[in-house]
Amino acid sequence: MTEHHSPRPPADRTWIVTGPTSGIGRRTALELAAHGTVVLVGRDPERLAELEREIGSLGGRAVSVVADFSDLASVRRAAERIVELGLPLAGLLNNAGVFPLGPRTTAQGWDLAYTTNHLGPFAITEALVPHLPDGAHVVFVCSGVEDPERRPAVVAGFRGARYLSAEASARGEWAPGGSAKPGYDAYATSKQGNLATVLALARETPRLRFNAVEPGFTPGSRLGRDAGPVVSFVSRYVLSPIAPLVRYWSTPGRAARVLTEVLTSESGATGVYYDERGRPMLGSAQVRDPAFSDRVVAETRALLATVDHPG
Repeated sequence: MTEHHSPRPPADRTWIVTGPTSGIGRRTALELAAHGTVVLVGRDPERLAELEREIGSLGGRAVSVVADFSDLASVRRAAERIVELGLPLAGLLNNAGVFPLGPRTTAQGWDLAYTTNHLGPFAITEALVPHLPDGAHVVFVCSGVEDPERRPAVVAGFRGARYLSAEASARGEWAPGGSAKPGYDAYATSKQGNLATVLALARETPRLRFNAVEPGFTPGSRLGRDAGPVVSFVSRYVLSPIAPLVRYWSTPGRAARVLTEVLTSESGATGVYYDERGRPMLGSAQVRDPAFSDRVVAETRALLATVDHPG
């Protein structure tokens, strides 16, 4: 068990963490509480309040903002609320994500994984960028499964991202030749959208620092909660303890330390993709093509422009 020392947070920095109530997000929120105020952005008010109290008991400060990342109107309202708080923002961690093992849709009828993992985080990032000071960090939790050449992902059944367009992705349509496992193409394509966003916005907005982290396979997280109670039990109590010993594997605690280091770094690095040990890595050949990542961002913006803003 990792000890969380009583933080004495600086009064002049605030970190936004999405998906903070379990797994990697929760551990990162606790780590960041030693560096400033933490804005907790998630969909469950009770669990947000519980974490807020825990951070407070450790001497830190947290503020909760409710948002459902499968609902773009909810995301935009959350961004407005964060701005209204008037806190000195230093960074945003886009960690919220889901991995449905099959086709599922949002209330709007869009693919759940693509909306929650890519469109929602993109929308909150776009809304907050004008309010972030020069040098602030924006970090996305990404995944190597977007790369069709990444062997561990291929062995697990992934066939890389299958991007056609943002509109097609929202409809749950993927390029042919994908995975035989339901939900895998949606997840891989959504995570490629995250990495494309980082690489494109790093070029587009040099005053901010956009970076990505591949946290490694973390069986101790709740990302695969759709797999059922038996798989969840095995992941948490059998696989998680051995994760630090296996290449490409990690734990929520170690992932949190890497994410915190990137979010609080003074190096000025931007457009970097870090692996589970905090070392620079490469994404797929497709996402490294600037024309492709710029297209993903342009198409995402065009799609989001069709969705009404909250009144």
